[in-house]
Amino acid sequence: MLHMRKFNHRTASVCPSVLYLAHADASYSIARASESQLRAYSNAGPVSGFVGSSSLANSNVQDAILRFPEHFTLKVNFFSTVAGTILVHARDPAKLTMEIQSAIDEHRLNDAWKLHELHMQMEGFLRKSVVNKLLTSFVQSFDVQWLERAYGLVEQAIEKSRQNLLEKETLIYLSLGLAKAGLPIPASTVLRKMVEMEQFPPVAAWSAILAHISQTAQGAYLAAELIIEIGYLFQDNRIDPRKKSNAPLIAMKPNTTAFNIALAGCLMFGTTRKAEQLLDMMPRVGVKTDANLLILMAQIYERNGRRDELRKLQRYIDESPNLSDIQFRQFYNCLLTCHLKFRDLDSASNIVLEMLRKAKEARNSLALATLVFDAPGRGNKSPLGSGFGSGKSTSSRESYGHISSPLVSYEEFSMDRNFLRLEAEAKEVLGVVLAKLQSQVELITTDRGILQPTEKIFVKLVKAFLEADKTKDLAEFLIKADKEDSPASNDDSALVHVINSCISLGWLDKAHDLLDEMCLAGVRTGSSVYSSLLKAYCEANQAGNAASLLRDARKGGIQLDSSSYEALIQSRVLQNDTQGALHLYQEMKEAKIPRAGHQKFERLVNECAGGGGEPRLMAKLLQEIKEGQTMDSGVHDWNSIIHFFCKKRLMQDAEKALTKMRSLGHAPNAQTFHSMVTGYAAIGGKYIEVTELWGEMKSIASATSMKFDQELLDSVLYTFVRGGFFSRANEVVEIMEKGKMFIDKYKYRTLFLKYHRTSYKGKAPKFQTESQLKKREAALAFKNWVGVC
Repeated sequence: MLHMRKFNHRTASVCPSVLYLAHADASYSIARASESQLRAYSNAGPVSGFVGSSSLANSNVQDAILRFPEHFTLKVNFFSTVAGTILVHARDPAKLTMEIQSAIDEHRLNDAWKLHELHMQMEGFLRKSVVNKLLTSFVQSFDVQWLERAYGLVEQAIEKSRQNLLEKETLIYLSLGLAKAGLPIPASTVLRKMVEMEQFPPVAAWSAILAHISQTAQGAYLAAELIIEIGYLFQDNRIDPRKKSNAPLIAMKPNTTAFNIALAGCLMFGTTRKAEQLLDMMPRVGVKTDANLLILMAQIYERNGRRDELRKLQRYIDESPNLSDIQFRQFYNCLLTCHLKFRDLDSASNIVLEMLRKAKEARNSLALATLVFDAPGRGNKSPLGSGFGSGKSTSSRESYGHISSPLVSYEEFSMDRNFLRLEAEAKEVLGVVLAKLQSQVELITTDRGILQPTEKIFVKLVKAFLEADKTKDLAEFLIKADKEDSPASNDDSALVHVINSCISLGWLDKAHDLLDEMCLAGVRTGSSVYSSLLKAYCEANQAGNAASLLRDARKGGIQLDSSSYEALIQSRVLQNDTQGALHLYQEMKEAKIPRAGHQKFERLVNECAGGGGEPRLMAKLLQEIKEGQTMDSGVHDWNSIIHFFCKKRLMQDAEKALTKMRSLGHAPNAQTFHSMVTGYAAIGGKYIEVTELWGEMKSIASATSMKFDQELLDSVLYTFVRGGFFSRANEVVEIMEKGKMFIDKYKYRTLFLKYHRTSYKGKAPKFQTESQLKKREAALAFKNWVGVC
């Protein structure tokens, strides 16, 4: 070996005699190889150990040996191993390290990687500075191939207990690069490993990584999990900020921006029950709320049907001096939507009427209008009477695609010691996501700076009133709304549009009831609505109702048009009531009704349909009723009750409420079961109850349209793994994988190692029951799935 080190590292030719002497006790076939044969071939082309700085010794030797004559082929395999071994040991590790650094400086990443592998074979890991330089050069390339290799190298170092080679800044840079490249799972794993190694990343840095990974459904779920895992360390003042040794850990504490990013990601991808877990954690961590956080809370409460929480939040919203106009629109959009979910039509209609009243006051007061447009600040005024930004709220980006900025060089990255650039980047990405959420407001708009309801909320309210068979309340609401909104004519009022919509849908009794309420309230209308309803009665062969409506029209002094008389006459003729038909014809002649009179209503209906413009109230109402789904408000009521009991850990009361819910005919949904499972998990030890719920869930899902969602299955899986119910856990995993749902394997690997590390190790006992055997097999299958050796 000492002789071999004297070889030149660039042209280390290997003569056959040296190989023979070095391995005199090797194979008998090699010993018998004639020296003349080897010399003859080596003269044609020497077997070089390493030619050029980017070539590998082992591969060159193998290439040279492959050119041996055919009769020598059987002896080559051992020979190549001999040569490769000698040449690997012939390299000088110090010079190899210099070549790696040279390759990195010259951006020859392929060569650097091959040389690194060679060094790993010879000496193991490179020294700390070179390892970090190699990692940062791979990340800086911003190529997925090199990012994955950098991640693999970090994993390898941690597995070999060489994490002391990895610098904190390098790991943050790697995680950032992975996040920007759209690789949320490895990016989050690097952060988790850093926390495990106690190389705590500052929140300014990891919140930016959070912002980038939360742009996908998988990443948004991981972002919420990261907040929960990191926030757990700071719950209930566990960390004393007065101790200097805790300073790096305190710097990692999640702040308002980090929570906003995770919550916004959950809202974008519909994992709002996971988001509510974050809201529950916030006061325990001590996070301060800002305007964005208040609105995100409102949106999460609305999605999850937490109406009581929204009402509590309303006081803070109305008194907050920092909310913008669009944020007020977002909040009241949430509040109205939640009222509609619970079929609280009185509260919803009162909010709409209040908006209309305030808008009317503003329009009638030039001084107030001037104040609205000129005032520099909003102050503490109620949003229903304050000025709002005009026009629609739209996001600068119409689609929530991958929002990314260029990855800066490591040199520039390392100069920003306080990670101010990353902090600004996180806020920029958050701003884009918030703008996208703002563009989803449908029920409220602004007109000249005044908050006003849109036609969408009128449509939803009317539909809800009609479904609840509250025609009287609907008429009262629409009449009040018309008084505040001042339509151009009675025939263009909201109530008339609703009556016409009911006629189009064949709901003639509802239309007649609304018309009666309109008359009782003293609101006059034209002949068009009477004409429309009368013709509908005639077509439906309801002569009695038609005659009653005709009497009402005469009593109200309404002059019907010729088309109405024609429909009535035709109806009497079909009933063989010739005398009645002649009487109506005579009445029409005496009234001198022009035959073209019916065109007025048709023109009105055409105007309502919009002729290429935006459909108005009648067309929208028809579409909503035909396409919209009827919601069971009772399910929301019971879910709210069950959630309250589960949150207070009153599981016996929750069970009674669930039983009562079923008895009243309301089918539990995913949200119901999620509340129950998380409630049992909070108490601990209630694994049998969760198993029974799991059986019921599977039964309901197979018999009805209830679908499992990721949040529900994740909570069930967590409970089963925690309790060691691996057979059931494998069932949940199978369903999630079949539904292509994301599963956080890192979380379950950690959970398994925490509670079951010593279980199911070694050989199986000689004597086992069939039940014990199946339990062991299920545990080993899960253990293999999470990747625990």
